[in-house]
Amino acid sequence: MSDIESEAVGRTTDNKAVRPRIPTRYLVLALIFTITVVNYADRSSLSITGSSVQADLGFSTVQLGYIFSAFSWAYVVGQLPGGVLLDRFGARRVYAFSLVLWTLVTVAVSLVGLITTPVLIAVTILFLLRLLLGAFESPAFPANARVATAWFPTAERGRATAIFNSAQYFATALFAPIMGWITHQFGWRWVFVMLGVLGLALAALWLRWMDSPRNHPRVTAAEFETIRSGGGLVDLDAPKDGSTAEVQPRAPLNATTIKQIFSARALWGVYITQYAVNALTYFFITWFPVYLVQGRGLTLLEVGFVAALPAVCGFGGGLLGGFLSDGMLRRGYSLTAARKVPSVVGLALATSIGLCNLTDSSVVIVALMTLAFFGKGIGALGWAITTDIAPPEASSFVASTMNAFGNAAGIVTPIVIGYTVQATGSFTIALWFVAAHGVLALIGFAVMGPIKRIRFNSA
Repeated sequence: MSDIESEAVGRTTDNKAVRPRIPTRYLVLALIFTITVVNYADRSSLSITGSSVQADLGFSTVQLGYIFSAFSWAYVVGQLPGGVLLDRFGARRVYAFSLVLWTLVTVAVSLVGLITTPVLIAVTILFLLRLLLGAFESPAFPANARVATAWFPTAERGRATAIFNSAQYFATALFAPIMGWITHQFGWRWVFVMLGVLGLALAALWLRWMDSPRNHPRVTAAEFETIRSGGGLVDLDAPKDGSTAEVQPRAPLNATTIKQIFSARALWGVYITQYAVNALTYFFITWFPVYLVQGRGLTLLEVGFVAALPAVCGFGGGLLGGFLSDGMLRRGYSLTAARKVPSVVGLALATSIGLCNLTDSSVVIVALMTLAFFGKGIGALGWAITTDIAPPEASSFVASTMNAFGNAAGIVTPIVIGYTVQATGSFTIALWFVAAHGVLALIGFAVMGPIKRIRFNSA
């Protein structure tokens, strides 16, 4: 909290001292963090329940790999339309609509196979539901980035994006044991029912409470000035006249501005890096629990708790990376150094996942996975970098293109691992494949060059 804010909230109009209250932007961050936790729990739920679903419905390993990948096919395709919708209508309405739809799809998964169904039909239905889940979740992370751009000054944005990005790790740490226990005690279907209830409750909260910094009734003048003067794009989803009317639709992108976006070197570096980081992510949220069951012989109940260990360290690494980055900015380092140094160090650590092939000890393997996930968390600053370089006129479009390229890894990684495991009967090649993406991420940072905001050239 800034000195201006502390002074403003530390007294009332009649000069009676009161306890300083939490700035509204931190509550906004807590809300998008919570929604993102449930978002990742929804998309990773099939990895925890996968072995039970496979046994119950009779899927093969390759079929399970395709079902794992279905989410990303639609998620990638949905990024650009989602970004355009966010730029036109703002995060509040688009995010709420998206949240309700993906929650209904999550609940529908619980109904698959309730009536005796041939395996191929069950596979097809589940594949289609995962496609819908990917399509409806596609605006979520660009919306998070848009909210962070509007609500946080530049010097706090690394922490803000690190916090909502670290929700993916917290989701696994929190929900993997819960989902494993529910599956063990009551069956896999109840996992999806639970997630549905949580999603609908969050959608109602979002619609009731969320607004832009200019229009939010809880934002003080001091906090608004802190955000605005520090580089927050406070009018990103608010009318330019400062009224409290609904945000007006924005003009669509044209060919000239899109060409300038895709000719930016920094963005191509982000695309490469985000693809590599997400390859590591999708291994952990798809095949990692299956690896523990089929490759290491753990029970499903054990997997729920063991999978939480790397996730806890990934969560800690994610927070550490954001705080280190913002701390370097405050100490006078350039934006490029502040974003790249933690990222490079973290993703170098992430390559340690390949060392799992050199030991048969389950304890050592879990330790190495934990180290790799910790490093990946530190290095996952792609969203902070995107908010730093995206032009204001197309912030969500740029965020969506980054997310589309990054989540192409969610298509490739589950399928490649599914085929290699079925062909070789082990996860050896799969682990080397995943580790190689840590090196690819480092190449992406070299391509990226200096980090600075893209400005459109006037036509």
